[in-house]
Amino acid sequence: MEAIELEVSQLKFLLKLLSKPDYRALITEAKPNSKTSAGERDRICQALCDRNLIESNQEITKIQITDAGKELLNQDQAEVPMSTKERKILKACETEPTTPAKTNVKPAKTRKEIMDSLIERGYITVAETKFKDVWITETGIKYLLTNYKPVGRGNINLSKTMLADYIDFLRKQLPNSTSTISESDGNSTPALVNPHNNEEILQIIKDLDQELGTENYLPLFHLRQKLQPPLSREELDKALYSLQAEDKID
Repeated sequence: MEAIELEVSQLKFLLKLLSKPDYRALITEAKPNSKTSAGERDRICQALCDRNLIESNQEITKIQITDAGKELLNQDQAEVPMSTKERKILKACETEPTTPAKTNVKPAKTRKEIMDSLIERGYITVAETKFKDVWITETGIKYLLTNYKPVGRGNINLSKTMLADYIDFLRKQLPNSTSTISESDGNSTPALVNPHNNEEILQIIKDLDQELGTENYLPLFHLRQKLQPPLSREELDKALYSLQAEDKID
């Protein structure tokens, strides 16, 4: 791997992710420090994405209609193969970019599927996005393990937690290593008492979905972060399969 020089803030961003399960977190949980602004955080995130050290999921925050979309709206509705919800989305952004929520198309999962289809067909474009969650790539892991080297003059001020997370990460890469020395930074969700049944797990899913505003589209890693431990990965997977079989989750 070619040498990559990181800013201190970029290094801290990566070290922050090392403290998270699967080295993955919501963008709001990945700030290098509490004083980092959202704009600076996103700049750091984009720079690391550009270097393939991390990857991200991005959420569409604004859409706008294209010329092809405007032309479609002007055609006779009876002659155009377009659903009511598709037309609703096109009308919502006809005069100016708008947020997905303001299209009033629900549920969110259906709205996203329709927007993706309209984007693919060239009727709307993405006007604005925001980072949703981020994770370290295999390239990033390899870089931290074998390639990172501090350069330049001056000191790098790392918290004890960040240093402990980095040491723990390095030790975990050793053959047959079982060492774990990471410390809590005080911001993680407290561990739960072991849930007794699937209904309690279902309620936790609903609570997390509401807390994070994911609108019935909760990323699985949030649930794992909440429930592993006390549950093992196998126990949680078994419970989720059972809930799916009962048509209680998708």
